[in-house]
Amino acid sequence: MDSTISSLLFFALLISGAIATSPCTSPSDNSDLSVIHIYGKCSPFDPPKPESWVNTVLDMASKDPERVEYLSTLVAQKTASAPIAPGQQTLNIGNYVVRVKIGTPGQLMYMVLDTSNDAAWVPCSGCVGCSATTFSPNTSSSYGSMDCSVPQCNQVRGFQCPTTGSGGCFFNQTYGGDSSFSATLVKDSLTLGTDVVPNFAFGCIGAVSGGSIPPQGLLGLGRGPLSLLSQTGSLYSGLFSYCLPSFKSYYFSGSLKLGPVGQPKSIRTTPLLRNPHRPSLYYVNLTGISVGKVLVPVDPKFLAFDPNTGAGTVIDSGTVITRFVEPLYNAMRDEFRKQVKGPFSSLGAFDTCFTASNEAVAPVIAFHFPGLDLKLPLENSLIHSSSGSLACLAMAVAPNNVNSVLNVIANLQQQNMRILYDVMNSRIGIARELCN
Repeated sequence: MDSTISSLLFFALLISGAIATSPCTSPSDNSDLSVIHIYGKCSPFDPPKPESWVNTVLDMASKDPERVEYLSTLVAQKTASAPIAPGQQTLNIGNYVVRVKIGTPGQLMYMVLDTSNDAAWVPCSGCVGCSATTFSPNTSSSYGSMDCSVPQCNQVRGFQCPTTGSGGCFFNQTYGGDSSFSATLVKDSLTLGTDVVPNFAFGCIGAVSGGSIPPQGLLGLGRGPLSLLSQTGSLYSGLFSYCLPSFKSYYFSGSLKLGPVGQPKSIRTTPLLRNPHRPSLYYVNLTGISVGKVLVPVDPKFLAFDPNTGAGTVIDSGTVITRFVEPLYNAMRDEFRKQVKGPFSSLGAFDTCFTASNEAVAPVIAFHFPGLDLKLPLENSLIHSSSGSLACLAMAVAPNNVNSVLNVIANLQQQNMRILYDVMNSRIGIARELCN
């Protein structure tokens, strides 16, 4: 009898320990939220499972050109309209999501984390073309509407108001380059861990078109007036950081830390640059790129920050692989090829693939900023084919179009790093961290 009881207690302890250490369990710390990749075990979505994580990255990277072009169009707020043609939505985003609750009582939503957008938005009940999971305003006691007379209405891109009288604050926006939605600006309580943000303004989506609208909404962490940072004011002091788990870490999640509590005490930083024409984007001053011991020779104009044209370098959570304008990318790639034995082939978006046995001679790539040198571990600069026989330089050229002036440091190169955004002091910090 005693042995039976002991066995039961042993298995109970095993089960409770497994639950306590489950990577899908939300952290109890109010400043720490789980960051989950949509293709990971902890994701609520059920996308088609590819043969390998490499194919997943290749598929996501194929959407990058539209994302980069979209970032190039993010000009300061102006009245505009976007066509809405309701259609069935498919999961077509390569992004990270965080668990939040909206309303009273809170309704759980997995919202995409996006550092290059301001306003938050979620699909609401009755939405045409949205996924099955929507926010129900009718069941929230703290829900409220917002009309055209409130100042927030003038701060959202694509707002539409009647010329006379008052009415709901409607707006249309494009997202991801190939999708659009229509929404109404509303307010409700937003719960982040144990923090509750009352009267949080966000878009209540009524119709979507295209496959890039996040199924359960988007949480904007940009620098504009409707972003989470701006709306929370002193609660988070304009400070947040995230650590993105590797795409290979199917069973694990990263973290989003909001506010000064729990942030790294010692971290190297570089100044943030502000572009008044693209106020949401986090511009940094990329001064050069090294491949091994060689500082890549390139005309400084391809690195220079220019608010008028939008040229420069941004750090973005929504682009999958880092993209450089063609002259800069070609110079970096050619120097990389010089130091690695060929022959070279292509794989999807990657144009510099080589026999994996030569990986030992692959040089370290470093991005140089004032006060900060970001040396990429090989896991952030190389990607392997599903068979493992090929290794590829995990970066690509920016899309070639009239707005092709923007360099984007993307999430594959940010994985397993703590990226600190200190908006109040206009700086960004980067440090190595195992996010899993």
